[in-house]
Amino acid sequence: MSKKLFGFLLLLLSIQYAQAQPYSQRMAQTAMKVWPDTMKAHWTYEQGVVWRGIEDVWLQTADRKYFQYIKNRVDVHLNDDGTIKGYKIEDHNIDNILCGRTVLSLYQVLGTEKYYKTVKILREQLSKQPRVPEGGFWHKKRYPNQMWLDGLYMGEPFYAEYANAFHEDTAFNDIAKQFILMERMARDSKTGLLYHAWDQSHKERWSNPKTGQSPNFWGRAMGWYGMALVDVLDQMPANHPKRAELLVILNRFATAVAKYQDKPSGLWYQVLDKGASKGNYLEASASCMFVYTLAKGVRQHNLPDYFLKIADSGYKGIINKFISTDADGNINLNGTVSVAGLGGDPYRDGSYEYYLKEKVVTNDAKGVGAFIQASVEMERRADLAKGKDKAVMLDSYFNSERKKDITGKMVPTHYKWEQRDNNGISLFGHIFNNYGLNLATLYQAPTTANLKPAAVYVIIDADIPKENPDAKYVEPAHVTAISEWVKQGGVLLVLHNDTGNAEFKHMNTLMSKFGMPFKENSINHVQGSQFEQGAVMIPAGNPVFKTAKKIYIKEISTFNLTAPAKPVLNHKGEVAVAMAKYGKGTVLAVGDPWFYNEYLDGRKLPADFDNFKAANDVVAWLVQQIPGATSKK
Repeated sequence: MSKKLFGFLLLLLSIQYAQAQPYSQRMAQTAMKVWPDTMKAHWTYEQGVVWRGIEDVWLQTADRKYFQYIKNRVDVHLNDDGTIKGYKIEDHNIDNILCGRTVLSLYQVLGTEKYYKTVKILREQLSKQPRVPEGGFWHKKRYPNQMWLDGLYMGEPFYAEYANAFHEDTAFNDIAKQFILMERMARDSKTGLLYHAWDQSHKERWSNPKTGQSPNFWGRAMGWYGMALVDVLDQMPANHPKRAELLVILNRFATAVAKYQDKPSGLWYQVLDKGASKGNYLEASASCMFVYTLAKGVRQHNLPDYFLKIADSGYKGIINKFISTDADGNINLNGTVSVAGLGGDPYRDGSYEYYLKEKVVTNDAKGVGAFIQASVEMERRADLAKGKDKAVMLDSYFNSERKKDITGKMVPTHYKWEQRDNNGISLFGHIFNNYGLNLATLYQAPTTANLKPAAVYVIIDADIPKENPDAKYVEPAHVTAISEWVKQGGVLLVLHNDTGNAEFKHMNTLMSKFGMPFKENSINHVQGSQFEQGAVMIPAGNPVFKTAKKIYIKEISTFNLTAPAKPVLNHKGEVAVAMAKYGKGTVLAVGDPWFYNEYLDGRKLPADFDNFKAANDVVAWLVQQIPGATSKK
């Protein structure tokens, strides 16, 4: 075979591989090519939209290249002391806040102090941001007394994520106020749509002298508001007194968006209510943002399922009209308006004619980032119905370690849903979410009553005194409650640990109930980073692991099995994974915590290990064991 022919075949195979990937990954590849991680640029919100999308892809794939890309891109902008190159807090530009979401993620994953210092700077800007008398943030210092829909996305999701991370519970009162005020001042009662901006002083040339509202309904502005709202609801405490009001706003918003969807194409116009007017056009970024908002709103149970039809139609329309493929198999997003604003020099009057004269471009960051985020939301729908409205409950009684965080507050640690560092299980929780399960935590001793809401109960690494001086052990009452819950159809997952790092005597009173007591042993010792020493191969046809072929588990405690337990995976003559059917329920157990972030998120293990696939396999199998769970997509 000639070199030329061989090269052509390689190119053809690479194109076929690229086209087989989900759209989110394909567009992420385009983004990383258009904006390489070594490229210097100003600290702008446009990058933040793309970074957020690529972070979503990382969570879906556990491919380290996505995490490394956003880390490299952020690091280009930061000095060692956490200050941001070219950033001036005195500009009071709320656009500058958005990138802080990615910096906060980096801090939560890596714990690097530099990132903490950066988010503190951005939080300080919010604390000093000028406000209208009613309490809403000015969009920028140079736009006094003005609130723009755009600003809700630029500031509030970061504000909410920061508040959650650093225990600023009262901040959600302020966050809710921003949405409520903006909707009250910008919403048109006839159409339900929101005007692009509101001038509290009513003095700006573009503002209505009576209402202060700008003249038109710009698609992307409403898109920003919708994305901000669903992202903040993700963070807002379930019992917050203003949550119900934000849900009403979201449902009003979604109803208006659905009303102005162009039914033949499934898309939305640049100026939303003037679809038939001369010069108006279907616009990509707004369409992507609406799809994201509707799909996520439904997934989070904040919108009725009806809106999925609108999102489906919109997403198909985006693919059909705006996505093109080049000769190398890379995709591009066409049809995004490059910018639209109000005021400034030259002056932007907010007229219909103004919105139509801004350039429409290919691979604009705002559109690309929104498309990636929308694609991830649509791709997450694949398995949602399988565990819909079920709950997976994590034990935080037998494993109740705590530590002081950077604020000095004692917080739960070691294998917790909310924990994003190496020792957390946030990515495992993300996989459960992809199967429609809601995450819950049980801080009390298990009882028949408090286990009842759970379809799946997860116990990880029961404490010993060296880890927790107040260690709680499995007692006979707990064995009774858990085994009766399993007998009635509960699905129990036990991820224990090896001898010296876990409690066995009491835990085995529970495990013996199912015929799978742990041996007090430890196999698969690994020296340093010699990962092959921890390799476990999975034969074809395994009943649980359908896609994973090679996994990494170090220092495994194995099993002595009796009926009803059965081996799931053997290694070195030992049972490494076991299961049992018990009454109507199921038990699966591994003698290692295993599914924590360090060995799932792709940043540490060599690429040939399939731990992330194994976690997906286990969750898929567990969901199948839930009585009444659907196997349909």
